[in-house]
Amino acid sequence: MGIGEIAGDLWRNVEEVGETLTAPFSDPVIRLGVTGLSRAGKTVFITSLVANLLDRGRMPALQSGSAITTAYLQPQPDDTVPRFDYETHRAALTAPEPFWPESTRAVSQLRLSLRVQRQGMLGAMSGPRTVHLDIVDYPGEWLLDLGLLDQSFAEWSEETLARIENRTEAAEFLKQLDGAEPAANFEESLAKVLASSFTGYLHAAREAGFYDCTPGRFLLPGEMEGSPVLTFAPLRMTGKAAKGSLQAEMERRFEAYKSRVVKPFFRDHFARIDRQVVLVDALGAIHSGPAALEDLRGAMARILSAFRPGRNAWLTTLLRGKRVEKILFAASKADHLHHLQHPQLTAVLEALLREAKDRADFSGAATKAMSIAALRATVEETISHKGEDVNCVSGILLDSGKRAAMYPGTLPEDPNQLLSAARSGADAWLEADYNLMRFAPAPLHLKRGDGLPHIRLDKAVQFLIGDRLS
Repeated sequence: MGIGEIAGDLWRNVEEVGETLTAPFSDPVIRLGVTGLSRAGKTVFITSLVANLLDRGRMPALQSGSAITTAYLQPQPDDTVPRFDYETHRAALTAPEPFWPESTRAVSQLRLSLRVQRQGMLGAMSGPRTVHLDIVDYPGEWLLDLGLLDQSFAEWSEETLARIENRTEAAEFLKQLDGAEPAANFEESLAKVLASSFTGYLHAAREAGFYDCTPGRFLLPGEMEGSPVLTFAPLRMTGKAAKGSLQAEMERRFEAYKSRVVKPFFRDHFARIDRQVVLVDALGAIHSGPAALEDLRGAMARILSAFRPGRNAWLTTLLRGKRVEKILFAASKADHLHHLQHPQLTAVLEALLREAKDRADFSGAATKAMSIAALRATVEETISHKGEDVNCVSGILLDSGKRAAMYPGTLPEDPNQLLSAARSGADAWLEADYNLMRFAPAPLHLKRGDGLPHIRLDKAVQFLIGDRLS
């Protein structure tokens, strides 16, 4: 361990002691992490969450034993973290012609302060108090990077190339790789070509419905775009790297990515979270087919590894016994299904997570799976088709702006029918096709005191923070 790392650890220890000493004399703070893989709906979830805590007319399930008398936004406490742009995102969803806001690109934060009055005689004696909810938004792809910490460059290269060898999305990168000799002298121009081609593959794979798209910062580089720490790619290894070779420099940059990108994220953001939401676009994976669903299952297992730090010595040292207290796994976009199928969607999510959860040591952390829609974009309809009533949803199509009804297919009562096909490598679903349409947000006509329309967001909030409001 270098002097810089030792000094950093000492300074963090001083900060932690200071927080411990001042905590009894300050307002309680709940740090809520919100993550999920691409297109899971993180931005919409946070926007609707805040809107519905500011105006609680649609939150009947939020019953904590205390009444939230008022809620208001405040500057976030971390001056170096960008603010989640709630006002702009809400304006997009409530415009006369609403549209989906831009998705998560980096870590952002928002502080919502809740003025809480405990009910009953004790409440009258104690008076109101303030609870701060610090919402931390970060891309789920960054959690997948945790697995890199346990791998060498050679191990990562071998695993990655084996996984993508037969994917059409990787054809161009693999062609470029065939012309690269790991033992040759390092040339920056070749490194840029390989890194660019590999990044192109990652974007194409994500669009095709794959979820094993690491390193995560290649997809969301931010201010690091073009830096050496993001200019590497897997290689076909030929043995020990010679000094000054392409392989040696790629190995060096891979290790720099772990130490300067992955570790700081877990140290500065993840290690401070109390409660966590993991959003999962399970419907999107089912629509994409068995391979995508199996890939999602693997990705969720890797994400869950971040919540069982005993399996990673570095993360265990960092957290020093601190664990996330509650984790909600939420299948998003439940409004794309008729409510009669919501239990099946929840069952699919539970089955996706079961293997990983059974292996996980959450040390008392409460977990729950739920189907939600942070913003309801559809209405339910029953349509007669060939003499039978079919339960559908209808909404405004994102691409054409026309209203259409959708019957996505019937999810099986036993989710293992889907998972078994996914595990066996089936090319398509045998029993049924699962179709999805992309809906735009519906124009809203909100009443005074109502937040944005949703499905079970109030139950999600009750599970996550209800106990801390009583």
